[in-house]
Amino acid sequence: MADAARPDGGFALYVHWPFCAAKCPYCDFNSHVRKDGVDAMAYAGALVRELETQAARLDARPTLDSIFFGGGTPSLMPGAAVGQVIDAAAKLFPFAADIEITLEANPTSTDAARFADYAAAGVNRASVGIQALDDADLKALGRWHSAAEARAAFDLARRTFSRASFDLIYARTGQSEAAWETELTDALAMAGDHLSLYQLTIEDGTKFGALHAAGQLTVPDTEDAARLYELTQAITAAQGFAQYEISNHAAAGSESRHNLVYWRYGEFLGVGPGAHGRVRQDGQLVATATEKFPERWLGAVNARGEGLIAADAVPSEDQAQEYLVMALRLAEGMDAARYERLAGRALDAARVTALADEGLIARNGPRIAATVKGRLVLNAVAAELSR
Repeated sequence: MADAARPDGGFALYVHWPFCAAKCPYCDFNSHVRKDGVDAMAYAGALVRELETQAARLDARPTLDSIFFGGGTPSLMPGAAVGQVIDAAAKLFPFAADIEITLEANPTSTDAARFADYAAAGVNRASVGIQALDDADLKALGRWHSAAEARAAFDLARRTFSRASFDLIYARTGQSEAAWETELTDALAMAGDHLSLYQLTIEDGTKFGALHAAGQLTVPDTEDAARLYELTQAITAAQGFAQYEISNHAAAGSESRHNLVYWRYGEFLGVGPGAHGRVRQDGQLVATATEKFPERWLGAVNARGEGLIAADAVPSEDQAQEYLVMALRLAEGMDAARYERLAGRALDAARVTALADEGLIARNGPRIAATVKGRLVLNAVAAELSR
């Protein structure tokens, strides 16, 4: 799905499953632990109903490029629940011939029977949250699985689905460049065709956030983190895993189609507790958001067919800014002409030239992309371009 072939960025469906067995100390996602269990099929029915309600409002029923089950921990879902949502989507939208249907999985909630059920339901790609290949660091990250269990889970994913990826977190407490080089080299040896590599960030409202504020948790400083980032790019590039987005690396043609829809500023419909969307309604782009608390969301869907708490038109100028920020995360960069159409004005030529002269961006015809140097200060580059 090349950007030139899909100038609209494509269309995707995001399905949020908010439940986890435990809350990781670094996580600020909308995830919830329910010790007394969850009526999974009741939530599956609500997901279908909200999907039907939102789809009925769309200006058109575009071809669906991707479905992504995110969380939370979607691998806690029964296969029948996943199948219900996929079947409902197939009735509502035409599927692309090569539609990508991804499910996020945790190594502690994976087994052959469960994965086989997902595959039978239509899932063709797994994204496994491994996070580290070191047992001590896994424990420090609040993960319940061992490195051996993570490897086994990913091996099972590769055998079951046509595509599989996994996540790692780096710039962890006390992590040296040598240790990360060894771990990343090991990870690349076991990876299939895609790998997501995220720097550990300390978020407000998390356990790590509280520990960091109290001086009880340290992470690499800005310079050390930058060196780890640069090392990451050198190692992945040497192994043929191109950095197609700030934190994502893939062999040619194996990029995550779902996330490309986001970064190329396509449309996406979001269902489930705390899901967000960008969809076309009544001739305008609308930003949607649903109730975050699962039980309140479920009650709202049962009462009125959806859990939406916001559906706001996005002004063209805001669309331009969102497109610029998202597209600059990609190695392919942004289309300056598309920005101009959205913003109603061109980028400031003098600022573009100044950033190019500083080696922060590169120009290729109508496209502008952040350089390796520019990605280290991407927020500043985006802010300067949009002035």
